[in-house]
Amino acid sequence: MKQRKFTLEENEIPENWYNIVADMPNKPLPPLHPGTLEPLGPEALEPLFPKALIEQEMSADKWISIPEEVRDLYSLWRPTPLYRAYGLEKALDTPAKIYYKYEGVSPSGSHKPNTAVPQAYYNKMEGVKRITTETGAGQWGSALSFACQHFGLECDVYMVKLSYHHKPYRKSMMNAWGANVYASPTNLTEAGRKILAQDPDSPGSLGIAISEAVEMAAQREDTKYALGSVLNHVKLHQTIIGQEAIKQMEKAGDMPDIVIAPFGGGSNFAGLAFPFLRLNFEESRNIRCIASEPTSCPKLTRGVFRYDFGDTGGMTPLLPMYTLGHDFVPAPIHAGGLRYHGAGVIVSQLLRDNLIEAVAHDNVEVFEAGVLFAKTEGIIPAPEATHGIATVIAEAEKCKKEGKSKTILFNLCGHGNFDMKAYDDYFDGKIVKHELSQEEINASIAKLNTPEIPS
Repeated sequence: MKQRKFTLEENEIPENWYNIVADMPNKPLPPLHPGTLEPLGPEALEPLFPKALIEQEMSADKWISIPEEVRDLYSLWRPTPLYRAYGLEKALDTPAKIYYKYEGVSPSGSHKPNTAVPQAYYNKMEGVKRITTETGAGQWGSALSFACQHFGLECDVYMVKLSYHHKPYRKSMMNAWGANVYASPTNLTEAGRKILAQDPDSPGSLGIAISEAVEMAAQREDTKYALGSVLNHVKLHQTIIGQEAIKQMEKAGDMPDIVIAPFGGGSNFAGLAFPFLRLNFEESRNIRCIASEPTSCPKLTRGVFRYDFGDTGGMTPLLPMYTLGHDFVPAPIHAGGLRYHGAGVIVSQLLRDNLIEAVAHDNVEVFEAGVLFAKTEGIIPAPEATHGIATVIAEAEKCKKEGKSKTILFNLCGHGNFDMKAYDDYFDGKIVKHELSQEEINASIAKLNTPEIPS
């Protein structure tokens, strides 16, 4: 019988997170104060984040120790399994070997608890009583709700309105873990009211929801803000995925030539890819790492590299990123977690230095890929995950065309059990191809009055 599943023991959960900044040939540019345009020090972040997370955000240390209490809670679902996708390989008739790391076994059904747990832990250790956050598809909001419930923290979630209505059971999960959930944009914040005045029917976006969560966090001294992607410390926590995957690939007697993950703000991609990039840096390997994004929100493939706000309301520091402009509101695609205007700082620098790659797929292509995966592997993937699967299929077909056998590893970041409306829309023919015109991208970027970065 073919070995399909590769597992680790509980005592093999990594003891440290990997900080790729230590190995990067060109370090990320600093965040800037939006008023003075001077580099920000750690004190500027203290109103929003606990000091321990700020230290991680600014750290250049290669390894950051995982607290024992965090590892104990991780053990509820980690180590997560790695599978060989024999069914998908057969359907594609490809010489490629395809593996996937499955993060859908977590309590909230995605990779997001990998950072939600430590973020809640560090806030608890510093006496914080309440955390505010945003969520796109609801995966991050449900993960943070779970973590806050464990550590006895209040949790307020601003959920992108489109997903709030399309994914009601994600809201139910958050409520079950004690969180308050609001459809963003709301009338509760100045940022939300401003958006609604401009567009009463706004579907919302992650940038808008971030503005609302940040605004509410600033109103109480016992409250901090938590972000589910983009920032350095978030991507740091997710590297537990790739570290486990390296051990599992070794147990399989294999190592990937290509590593693939969906891309919204960067945590999903970073979690799997960064530890394999470490092998490129340390051992001069040539593992291709590909970020997969939607053509409806193509910041990596068609955006510009410059300083921009992380939110729509302009409340965050200016970050050096690939961006479509912080006013950009993506089309209402079902992959809510990928509807974000900018890319994380570290990933942006890696792409600028040609150390990683990026591709984009249209809305129909990704659902075709997701359905094929469900039929051949049995797991219904989240809409975000289908983007990575579409890239896997494209690379596997290249292998077939070229007659080459390559090993492909991708991150199946979550299941789609709460996303069935998206699949219903696909089967009903309501999913249509959507790709931004260059005129739309140019118009959005033209609104930016933030500093440009010399090439």
